[in-house]
Amino acid sequence: MSSGYTHIVIGAGAIGAATAYWLARTPGTRVLVLEQYELVNARNSSGDVSRIIRHAYHSTAYTALTPAMFQSWAEVEKDAGLRLYLKTGGLDLATAEPAALASLDGYRSALAAQGIPYQDLSAKDIRRAWPQWSIGDDVTGMYQEDGGLIDIRASVAAHTSLAQARGVTFLPHTPVTGVVVQPGSVTVRTTAGDFHGGHLVAAAGSWLGTLMPDLGLNYRLTLSQEQVSYFSTPQLRDFTPDRFPIWIFHGEQDHYGFPVYGEPAVKIARDMRGRFITSEERVFEGDAAEAALLEGFLRRWLPGAVGPVWANKTCVYDMPPDRDFVLDTVPGAPHVAVFNGAGHAGKFASLVGRILGELVTDGTTAHPIDAFSLRRPAITDPDFIPLFHLHH
Repeated sequence: MSSGYTHIVIGAGAIGAATAYWLARTPGTRVLVLEQYELVNARNSSGDVSRIIRHAYHSTAYTALTPAMFQSWAEVEKDAGLRLYLKTGGLDLATAEPAALASLDGYRSALAAQGIPYQDLSAKDIRRAWPQWSIGDDVTGMYQEDGGLIDIRASVAAHTSLAQARGVTFLPHTPVTGVVVQPGSVTVRTTAGDFHGGHLVAAAGSWLGTLMPDLGLNYRLTLSQEQVSYFSTPQLRDFTPDRFPIWIFHGEQDHYGFPVYGEPAVKIARDMRGRFITSEERVFEGDAAEAALLEGFLRRWLPGAVGPVWANKTCVYDMPPDRDFVLDTVPGAPHVAVFNGAGHAGKFASLVGRILGELVTDGTTAHPIDAFSLRRPAITDPDFIPLFHLHH
């Protein structure tokens, strides 16, 4: 049994490690992080090497945070002496389907509302800049120069290492079995005994469901196992980050992809595959059927990227009914904060960790997070119809 921690963080993935880092920068904190697996593991939502980072989003709820998101990464990079953000530019494309055009227009509106610059592109513009795309004149696009990728594994490692250097205690291989929330304190029960602290941050991702009753939460958390596939094209040089951007193709099914990074292959996925699971049903190897679908997309739109499958990898989306973040303190327990990333939090990880630390330590944050409240209808209304709309 141990006591005396000012803060306990459940989960040492992208969000938990970031929370620990920012808390460690706050004077007077003594932080404990509990992780059920090894540190910097590939079993959580922050496995693999890359995540898209961008200003372009479907909603001002997110674009209002993206400038601070980029700034937080810059601060961590400076502190660690590591490059975590690789700027490639970000390309959004859309077919002439009304839903695809509406999606792209939503991105434009959200950027314009925040005064973030972007460039509209015709099919001719796209083909001229990136001849890798095999598109007709009915495809249009938008380019935002700050788009790129975050090395998500390196980000978890950097946050973890920097937090440890500032005195944070990490306990890997220590599954949490229960939480007792008391007025002004918490007790966290684990396979290694009970730990006591003044504040709690639950950043357990797709494993949050087992803790929700103890935290007084009862909203529906839907898990979807998603897959990315890597294709080892013979034309690798055409898809390196200096020649090819991160991209999202809006259509009947949104697809997104990366230049060559971390693996000798092009990475692609479709957003919201919708293979709904429980956390116990999670598997870590992707399947050939999904890879075949993704190869079909490449043959149609990016034929030069086609090649043998290098790897299939999985991750899990942990989604509230509206597929927006949950980023809030628990009603009636302001010393307890919780986060769900809904499948698109990797790019925000450092900022979200910073905000979670502010919420439990200061009771507030200057960042606009009202849209992610536990008090919104998607969380409080049991009859809310799940949307699971596509916005990787």
